[in-house]
Amino acid sequence: MSVWDDVVGQPTAVATLREAAAAAADVVAGRPVAQGAMTHAWLFTGPPGSGRSVAARAFAAALECRPDPADERGCGHCAACHTVRAGTHPDVHLVVPSGLSIAVQDMRQIVLTAGRVPTSRRWQVVVIEDADRLTESAANALLKAIEEPPSRTVFLLCAPSTHPDDVSVTIRSRCRVVSLRTPSAQAVAEVLVRRDGIDPADAEWAAKAAQGHVGRARWLARDADARDRRRAVLAVPAALTRLDRCLAAADDLVRAAEQDAAARSASLDEPERAALAQSLGAGATGRGTSAWVRGGAGALKDLERRQKSRATRTARDALDRALVDLAAFFRDVLVHQAHAGVALAHPDVSGDIARLASVLSAEGALRRLDAVLGAREALELNVKPRIAVEAMTAQLRLPSVSEPSLGH
Repeated sequence: MSVWDDVVGQPTAVATLREAAAAAADVVAGRPVAQGAMTHAWLFTGPPGSGRSVAARAFAAALECRPDPADERGCGHCAACHTVRAGTHPDVHLVVPSGLSIAVQDMRQIVLTAGRVPTSRRWQVVVIEDADRLTESAANALLKAIEEPPSRTVFLLCAPSTHPDDVSVTIRSRCRVVSLRTPSAQAVAEVLVRRDGIDPADAEWAAKAAQGHVGRARWLARDADARDRRRAVLAVPAALTRLDRCLAAADDLVRAAEQDAAARSASLDEPERAALAQSLGAGATGRGTSAWVRGGAGALKDLERRQKSRATRTARDALDRALVDLAAFFRDVLVHQAHAGVALAHPDVSGDIARLASVLSAEGALRRLDAVLGAREALELNVKPRIAVEAMTAQLRLPSVSEPSLGH
């Protein structure tokens, strides 16, 4: 199976990357290459779930690929493709932020590593997932490397858009942009069946419920707890009839996100602590074993700081997934009111959607959609999650039947 098979629903982007991978092979072989066919910096943009990082990793594999004569670049069979996919290729460096941002010291280290001669005699590739999380200092360190790149180094950046809030104008101007789109539910369902062996009916439902997000579709299809959490979130709009219920719903949403983050962190934190202790010689005897005593406290404090940052990000990501579901719910209310003939994002709660469509005016539904999107924006601006969600649920409160206007 080719590495390009993982890039779901992006035929235009795949064609561009295949052409560039072929040009990169010509560069390595010393053959002439058309100007612009291959460049040293790429920016993959697209909405969440469009597969930005998947496309970047597939391109990285194609750059390192050593195919048989009958295969194309990115064959998926050679050792280089396998090691890139597994994250163990010595010349492909993945920058995956575990916290809320990518620090300058991390970026400086990556830039130094990227300047080395490729061990494979092909390319040094740096894949930066969530490049919009670069701090200003980290972005400046990256910019200097992109401005004066080594001859065999390629930077692959992933970000939601080319907006200056996501990627600085100076970095954007030095990158070739690959724009991705949200894949269709049919394309997502097909890859779940083919690659993950999921039942076709379950795959179709999960693809629609995930609204084109491949990773979330796989998660919903496989995890019963994830399906339960989604159902709990979608039950919220119809239950917000009093202010106390609004505050209780906000508390439930935030607590569920925190519990999800705690569960995920628990499976990672202790093994990381144990690995750090072992690397510093904890429990060993003999000469030189005092390193754990001398350096352990500082290293442990730094690890705990990074783990706390990761937990914060995980909780906010979980909360954001809930807000995306709520936004789609009110979108479905508007679709129902307009008799638009468009498929619902949440057909399994069509009863609640129809009830709210009869209670709210189109303006009222739109105001509530704006409230959900406003909460997402507030979280991005580091507003306390509980405050942002309580403000949102208060605005989602349903009008009572005694009120003269149902549009508010």
